[in-house]
Amino acid sequence: MAITSANQLELLQTAEAVAREKMIDPELVIEAMEESLARAAKSRYGSEMDIRVFIDRKTGRATFKRFRTVVAEEELENYQAEFTVEQAKEYLDDPSVGDVFEEEVPPVEMGRIAAQSAKQVILQKVREAERDRQYEEFKDRAGTIINGVVKREEYGNVIVDVGRGEGILRRNEKIGRESYRPNDRIRCYIKEVRRESRGPQIFLSRTDPQFMAELFQMEVPEIYDKIIEIKAVARDPGSRAKIAVISHDGSIDPVGACVGMRGSRVQAVVNELQGEKIDIIPWNEDAPTFLVNALQPAEVSKVVLDEEAERITVVVPDEQLSLAIGRRGQNVRLASQLTTLDIDIMTESDESERRQAEFAERTKLFMDNLDLDEFFAQLLVSEGFTSLEEVAYVEVDELLVIDGVDGDTAGELQARAKDVLEAANKKAIDEARELGVEDSLIGFEGLTPQMLKALGEDGVKTIEDFATCADWELSGGWTTVNGERIKDDGVLEPFDVSLEEAQNMVMTARIQLGWVDPADLVTEEETDEEVTTEDEV
Repeated sequence: MAITSANQLELLQTAEAVAREKMIDPELVIEAMEESLARAAKSRYGSEMDIRVFIDRKTGRATFKRFRTVVAEEELENYQAEFTVEQAKEYLDDPSVGDVFEEEVPPVEMGRIAAQSAKQVILQKVREAERDRQYEEFKDRAGTIINGVVKREEYGNVIVDVGRGEGILRRNEKIGRESYRPNDRIRCYIKEVRRESRGPQIFLSRTDPQFMAELFQMEVPEIYDKIIEIKAVARDPGSRAKIAVISHDGSIDPVGACVGMRGSRVQAVVNELQGEKIDIIPWNEDAPTFLVNALQPAEVSKVVLDEEAERITVVVPDEQLSLAIGRRGQNVRLASQLTTLDIDIMTESDESERRQAEFAERTKLFMDNLDLDEFFAQLLVSEGFTSLEEVAYVEVDELLVIDGVDGDTAGELQARAKDVLEAANKKAIDEARELGVEDSLIGFEGLTPQMLKALGEDGVKTIEDFATCADWELSGGWTTVNGERIKDDGVLEPFDVSLEEAQNMVMTARIQLGWVDPADLVTEEETDEEVTTEDEV
């Protein structure tokens, strides 16, 4: 079949029809046709030739042209698509390297195989254009809700028709034991849109916490208008969920607005989520207060927050323990997800036992080391003294407030405490020396004898060893592995050495050894301050 024998306008009509059907740019279809015709021409004239086809956008006439590029003689490789300056003089006036000579060649006769190949090229290009169009359309819709129609179910995964493409709702992204039949309408959250070789993949979800947040935005105008903000969401899909909200308008109650008149707004979300129970919680910047709200409906007696470890201990009445934990730990787990804190729950009786144990331990400490009777030791503990250091170095006036303690008694208490501490320090220094700790480290400011002993037991025996330590190796810290926080024990952590203190001590050691120039530190600090100032401006 010769291309010239066909109706030339038929090319344009075909391109227009295909583009309209696939909802892509007609120009892309015409370019695919040009490429397919060029391939057919190369199979006729030779694959090494640079033959290109141009289809007139108005008449549909296809023009076949051969291109040859002028190259330096030593660079000549392809004799069919390149020629030297001398050879080019036959075709061009005053040719130079880089010039291109083009000449029209006769159209090709397209046999059955060539026509089939051309068809495959066009189909491939159209498919690629269609995939690009789908990706461009859906890539910016990730994080939104979409309505679709179920097409089929494959191995528990639901294929959803979302208009100009297909999405996949995986088995683990369905709520509970949801099942769908073809042509069922379904509402999903677009979790991710990925470009892959087989086309754009649209991953849908009904279990993602943001699905619930988006549903509330659709049902609550104040959230859409940003008067109310959703600060955090935690879900146990199909069972229970907690959502934390805050109002930027003091006259609007965020919880009431989300619940709606007679619960109409929240009920609409609950129905969509297959009856999932939803706790709407007022958000608070104060972590303990927020946690008390998050543990609703359980009552909380006391909250102790460890900000560095991002852990929180909650004390609840004995009869409230099961309610606070929830069925299979659901309530405390959701509260932990909502607050991003690790939560320890104990009853008031457990807390009382712990306090009594601490009281007894401290009482025994004072009895054994200060040679006191039990009553007097208990008085010290009751007044808040927890260690020998506090007794030895506290202001005398703080001891005098204890019943039965006068100036002489206070002086005797402090003298005994200092003697015990000095003996313990001497023993710790001797043990550190036996472990091989050198005088350079023993004389380092900020390290107590007990710290030196602990360092020696850990193999840190010289100031050089100490200078190579990482700050977290000394103070301890937390590492997140696969979403789980893991505790890193520090050598000096039992002595309440903070991360900042560890950083300062290690840096001081490096300066003493000459590894770090103090002037460089000053320059870095000034640079940081300038950057901070610029950011603020």
